[in-house]
Amino acid sequence: MIIRKEYIDRLWQLKELELIKVITGIRRCGKSTLLKQFQDKLLEAGINDNQIVSLNFEELENEELLDYKKLYEYLKSKIVSGRYTYFFLDEIQQVKYFEKVIDSLYVKENIDIYITGSNAYLLSSELGTLLSGRYIEINLLPLSFKEYKEFMGDFDNNKLFSDYLINGGLPYAALIRKSNLGDDLGYIEGIYNTVFVKDIEERQKRKELASNDLKITDIQLLKDISKYLSSIIGSPVSMNNIANYLSSNGRKTSHVTVGAYVDALEESYLYYKAERINVSGKSLLKTNYKYYMVDLGFRKYILPKQKYDVGFSLENVVYLELLRRGYKVNVGKINDKEVDFVAFKDGIFEYYQVTLTMLDESTFNREMEPLKIIKDNYPKFVITDDYIGLGNYEGINIVNIVDWLLK
Repeated sequence: MIIRKEYIDRLWQLKELELIKVITGIRRCGKSTLLKQFQDKLLEAGINDNQIVSLNFEELENEELLDYKKLYEYLKSKIVSGRYTYFFLDEIQQVKYFEKVIDSLYVKENIDIYITGSNAYLLSSELGTLLSGRYIEINLLPLSFKEYKEFMGDFDNNKLFSDYLINGGLPYAALIRKSNLGDDLGYIEGIYNTVFVKDIEERQKRKELASNDLKITDIQLLKDISKYLSSIIGSPVSMNNIANYLSSNGRKTSHVTVGAYVDALEESYLYYKAERINVSGKSLLKTNYKYYMVDLGFRKYILPKQKYDVGFSLENVVYLELLRRGYKVNVGKINDKEVDFVAFKDGIFEYYQVTLTMLDESTFNREMEPLKIIKDNYPKFVITDDYIGLGNYEGINIVNIVDWLLK
């Protein structure tokens, strides 16, 4: 079992606060395991076993409790009088009208609620409306490189990073590789297809309850859009761009349809969108977002024989790492130049450029120029695969990506 220490520590900080802890993330990123690890920590701290109530709604033995009224009566019967009761409800979106159950439990005393879901629609639907201001989301990502290294063992850092850059950090896929259990590609393919067939189908069912939004009915179109997004990671794109690309390849569709399908991919946590901001005024720009994959192992599966720019894979890794470290991450625009990432946390901005190498003089100047234009005194970084030429240049720190990831 891979211990997700930083996430466990975060949950421990939130323990018994009057907030519903909502753990989200793509399926098989470790949500169920995280709940189990946190329950073990509670037991180690002296919490009695009968104070912990744990249900996974993808398990057949809990099928009867998919009826929200039966679920509520069952959970109510488990409340321990005079002490905290900790409820762990895994893949709660399987329960129709689950938000009524959560709301009724929430108003009771000495109740601590933890729920997980594999679709962001969990929070943008009834739960988000009903419990606005009463929950906190913890988005669980696949293994960071630091976690990956700790799990895989004592290997050369650069060799291990090369493996991570191609194969990603899905926990069980890492276990398959470490234990020589076979090819992990079949496992990754299974998760990818399940996201389309199960998670997006579940999203569709819930959206039909709430509105008459555009339905996601063409799974092949959804996969075509996903494949295109995976091939242009790190490049600005609009819904019109995607629609034009698909039309030129014989799949005529509108930007409205594309937008709805891209939303479905985001809500399943397969892709994350980075919005663009004007660096000078820190105002959001409305055009040309960038999209990053939740795990590069999926990209390996989608584009198995296609050579793609390793620099953009580095960019994908840095983007996700900034999210793990608690930053809000945007793409920056200053004059006619672009800053790969503008990261914000605790009132501080940080600026990042990501490039495979800085050894070529023209590349060095191109990456440094946007950062030099920025006139504020917030930290500025260039992250590269190089080990030569690192250091501080006019206040801009050039750092090696492996060193930065292992900080």
